[in-house]
Amino acid sequence: MPEPAKPIVSALIVNRNSKDELLECLKSFFASADMPVEAVVVDNDSSESKNLGYGRPANLGLERCQGRFVLLLSPQVVLDPQCVGRLADFLLTRPDAGAVGPRLMLPDGHLDPETRRAFPIPSTLFYQTVGLSKLFPKSPRFGRHNMGHLPESDVHEMDAGSAACLMLRLSALDRVGFFDPRYFMFGEDLDLCYRLKLGGWKIFYLPAATATHRPKAAAADRRRQITYERHRAMWTYHFKHHSEDVSAFGNGLVWAQIWGRYVAERVRDTVTRNRRAAT
Repeated sequence: MPEPAKPIVSALIVNRNSKDELLECLKSFFASADMPVEAVVVDNDSSESKNLGYGRPANLGLERCQGRFVLLLSPQVVLDPQCVGRLADFLLTRPDAGAVGPRLMLPDGHLDPETRRAFPIPSTLFYQTVGLSKLFPKSPRFGRHNMGHLPESDVHEMDAGSAACLMLRLSALDRVGFFDPRYFMFGEDLDLCYRLKLGGWKIFYLPAATATHRPKAAAADRRRQITYERHRAMWTYHFKHHSEDVSAFGNGLVWAQIWGRYVAERVRDTVTRNRRAAT
């Protein structure tokens, strides 16, 4: 009996209490692949006793991936037909590409803002904090973080995609390393993409490959943790990659921006929750 063909693509999914979503995600993955593939699922302690975040369990899964390419995949993502094949074909024809992401849509029909991003340097953090990025989303300067100045229908280079759905070249990962465990549940993908770019690899957005991201609504205590970890990841990323190029005063301003936004979000969330309780 012949041995099964070695997979070209390994899907890597870190799952936590998402059985139904996981099954639908896996079904769409195998249905959209027209080549040998495998799926590596890491259970992030769904017993609720301990949450290891994303990076640590993902690194365990990466060690077991046998494919030439690794598709980072959230269980909350459903892949459209041919998505896997189109992403893999792109990496096969672009040896300079270390990663490629699809056109990842939200259920309301809008592009997931995490799909294509510029690195969050101090200026882009400032534009987000004061609201200029929302006022001018298509500005090459003010809206640069989510790359709104570039058409969603065009293939283009980007700084970073989203770990919800991003195909990586395993040989590139072997050179730059896997996820940094200092991040908990946000920022790992930005950090990895930054290191890929430093290593000379390019990262692309490929709209011909499409998928849908259906994030679940989080409970109040979960939202608090998510908000905190998102902002902690912002500071971790800045301190690791940009702090040496900024003065002590400038780093202080960045710290104040990040944690000022955190306080503002917490206050807004508390006010909204109290209003709902009153009605």
